[in-house]
Amino acid sequence: MYLQKMISCSQLLARPNALQTFRRAASKGKNPSSSPFLTLHAVRQWSNVPFFTVPLARAHGKSFAHRGDLRQAKRIVVKLGSAVVTRGDECGLALGRLASIVEQVAMLQNQGREMMIVTSGAVAFGKQRLRHEILLSQSVRQALHSGQNQLKDMSLPVLEARACAAAGQSGLMALYEAMFTQYSTCTAQILVTNLDFHDDQKRRNLNSTLHELLRMNIVPIINTNDAVVPPPEPNSDLQGVISVKDNDSLAARLAVEMRADLLIALSDVEGLYDSPPGSDDAKLLDTFYPGDQHSITYGTKSRVGIGGMEAKVKAALWALQGGTSVVIANGTHPKVTGHVITDIVEGKKIGTFFSEVKPAGPTVEQQTEMARSAGRTLASLEPEQRSDIICTLADLLTERKDEILSANKKDMEQAVSTGRLSPAMLKRLSLSSSKLNSLSIGLRQIAVSSQDSVGRVLRRTRVANNLELEQITVPIGVLLVIFESRPDCLPQVSALAIASGNALLLKGGKEAANTNRILHELAQEALSIHGVKDAIQLVSTREEVEDLCRLEKMIDLIIPRGSSELVRDIQRAAKGIPVLGHSEGICHVYVDHEASVDKAIKIVRDSKCDYPAACNALETLLVHRDLLRTPLFDQIIDMLRTEHVKVHAGPKFASYLTFSPSEVKSLRTEYGDLECCIEVVDSMQEAVDHIHKYGSSHTDVIVTENESTAEQFLQQLDSACVFWNASSRFADGYRFGLGAEVGISTARIHARGPVGLEGLLTTKWVLRGEGHTVADFSEQGSMTYLHENLPVAQVFPGRRTTS
Repeated sequence: MYLQKMISCSQLLARPNALQTFRRAASKGKNPSSSPFLTLHAVRQWSNVPFFTVPLARAHGKSFAHRGDLRQAKRIVVKLGSAVVTRGDECGLALGRLASIVEQVAMLQNQGREMMIVTSGAVAFGKQRLRHEILLSQSVRQALHSGQNQLKDMSLPVLEARACAAAGQSGLMALYEAMFTQYSTCTAQILVTNLDFHDDQKRRNLNSTLHELLRMNIVPIINTNDAVVPPPEPNSDLQGVISVKDNDSLAARLAVEMRADLLIALSDVEGLYDSPPGSDDAKLLDTFYPGDQHSITYGTKSRVGIGGMEAKVKAALWALQGGTSVVIANGTHPKVTGHVITDIVEGKKIGTFFSEVKPAGPTVEQQTEMARSAGRTLASLEPEQRSDIICTLADLLTERKDEILSANKKDMEQAVSTGRLSPAMLKRLSLSSSKLNSLSIGLRQIAVSSQDSVGRVLRRTRVANNLELEQITVPIGVLLVIFESRPDCLPQVSALAIASGNALLLKGGKEAANTNRILHELAQEALSIHGVKDAIQLVSTREEVEDLCRLEKMIDLIIPRGSSELVRDIQRAAKGIPVLGHSEGICHVYVDHEASVDKAIKIVRDSKCDYPAACNALETLLVHRDLLRTPLFDQIIDMLRTEHVKVHAGPKFASYLTFSPSEVKSLRTEYGDLECCIEVVDSMQEAVDHIHKYGSSHTDVIVTENESTAEQFLQQLDSACVFWNASSRFADGYRFGLGAEVGISTARIHARGPVGLEGLLTTKWVLRGEGHTVADFSEQGSMTYLHENLPVAQVFPGRRTTS
C-alpha cells in the first residue's frame, strides 16, 4: 500500500526541505519515520511510489471559458463543505458519501491529474468521539453514585469547537488514509491557519511542499487548524488577497496559490440560485458571470459550517480572477454524489459554473423561455395565419435556394476534407435543387392540413343540463428536436411545429452548421410576418445533448432524428422528458412461396437499394423454404449481387448451403448500408414469429399473391407499419400524405409510425357550466348526470362551427 503521512504545518513550514530530507533518507534505506516532521501511517517502501507528471493541457493564467473545456483540467482542488462530510445529526461523518468522493478523486488522480482536497469534518468527528467519552464517563460515575435508574437523565455539556477539532483531526485523517489505500493512492495531511498565508516565508514553504507532493503523485488533504485558529475577523481581507476565514476562502486561496485549473466546491445545495433555494421563483444558475452579483439574493447558511453561499460566491469570484475555474455543486444528493466530481470534470452541466466569458447570445434556458412565450402566441393565431407562415417558408426555400446551396456546399466541403462522415451520412448532408423543391411541396401539404389542427373538437358531451364538456386538440408545448447530418429536417420539423402551434428548440449536428443557420433564418423570417419569430430557436451554443435532456422543467417532448446510437443515448439521458422515436430500424421483407416473381424482385430491390441508410430500408430478407433453388430465389440473389449488396447468411439459411456467405453475427442488426441478412422460414407464421423476436417494430413487408395469407400477416404483426406487396420505403410521412414527419415512432402510446401533425398535438378538456357544483349531484342534490353524446363542433380561435 502507499505511503500515508501526517504533516504538522507549524513544523513543516518552518523547514521547507523536510520532504527532500524524507526522500533522501528513504533512498538510503534508512527509516524515514525517525524524521521529526513526518509520522508514517503505512509501510510501503518509498522506492515503489510511482513518480510521473502528465504535461499540462494549457498554460495557466486564464480560466476556462466553457464547461466543455473542463476536460482539460490538470490540477484540481476539491473542497468538501461541512454539510458534505458530516452526517445529518452533525455528530460524525457521512461515510458512504465520503467513500464515493474518495473513489472519484482517486480515479481522476490515476488518470494523471493532480488532485488536492480541502476538507471539513474534524469538528464533527471530534464531537462524536468526545460525546462518546463523556457519555461513557458519566454512565460509570452515575452508576457508582446514583444507580442505573438515573442514566437516562444524563445531559451532555456544550462542546467547544477547538477541542472537538483537536480530538477529531487524527481520526479524520486516518479515515482518509484507509479509504485512499483501497485505490493504491498516497495522501498527506497539511494543517494551515490564516497566519501561514500572511507570512511570506511560510507561504512559499507551503507552496513548495504542495508542489513536491503533487510531483510525487500524492494527494494533499488540507484543512484549517481549527484547534488553534482564532475566530474570523469581519472585513479583514487584504487588498486584493482573500483571508482564510473558512474552507471556502482556504480552497480559493490554495487554488490560486497553486495555479490550479479547477476548483470544485461541494456543498448541500445544487449550486447558485438567483434567489434563496426553496422560494417560488428560485432558478438554478447554470453559469455565473462576474458583475451578476446584483441579481442574486442570498439565503441562510447551511446547517453546519461557518461559510454560506455568499462566502462561496466571494471565494469563487476571487479564484476566478486568479485564473482558476470554479464550479459550485451539490455533494450530498444521493443520486449524483457517486459521480458529481467526474461529471463536472467531463464538462457536464452540474451545479453552477463560474465563467469570465459571457456569451454574446442568449443561453439555451433563455432560448427555451423565449420559444415557449412566442409559442403560446403562435398557438392562439388563426389557422389561416399559421398556414400563411408555412407557405411563406415554402416560398423562401425556392426563392433563396442559391444561398441555401452555397451554405450547404461549405458544409459538404468541410465534411469531405475531415473524412469523418460515412458515404451514407454525406448523402444525408447534401442538399440539391430537387430536394428543396420536394421540401417546398411537402410544406404546402402541411399548410393545408394545419387548417383543422389546433382547437379541433374530438368529443362533446352533455354532462347535465347546461353543463357541456368538450375534448379539444392543443399543442404539446416546447419540442426539442435533435438531428444529425440532415439539414432538410429543419424546415420539415419547423413547418410541423408551426402547424401544431408548438414552440421548437432545434439542435443540429455541427457538420451542417452553415446550412442549418440559413434555414433557421428563413424559418424565423417566415414567423415574423405574424410576430412570432422567437417560436423556433436554433441552439448554437456548446450545449451537450445530455445537458439539453435535463431541462425537464422547460421541454415537454424530445424527438431525436439520427442514428440508432443517438436515439438510444437520448433515451438514456432524458430521465424526466418523454422521447418520441425509434432506436433501430430493423425492417423485414418476407417473400412467401406464393409471391409474384416481378413484384418480389422490384420490392426487394427498392426496399434495400433505394436508400440503404434510411431507417425504413430492408435489413433482413425472409424467404420461404420452398423458394430455395427456384428461379425466383436465383433472380433475387443475382439482383442483390448486381446492386453490390453484401449478403450475410442466417443460421438456417447457412445450413442449406455448401459454401455460404459470411454467417450473420446477429439477426438483430441494422446495417444502414448495402448489406442485408437472408434467412429461411418454413411458413408465414414462422416469419411473423421471427420478426417479433428480432425486429424493432418499425416496418415489415409481406410479398404474396395469397390474400388470406397477407391478411393474417397484417393482422398478427404488431409493427408500426405493415405492408402487403409494397416497398418498406413507403414508411414515410411525406409518402403517407402527412406533408412531412418529425420521425417514425415505434412506441405503443401517443403516436406510432410516421409522426406528422397529429402526433404533435395533445388534448385538453373544456367544461362550460352555470354555477354547477358536485354537491348538486349528491343524494341530497337536485341534479342528475345525463352524459349524452353531442354532435362535434369544430372550435378554432375566433370561430366555431358544427360538423
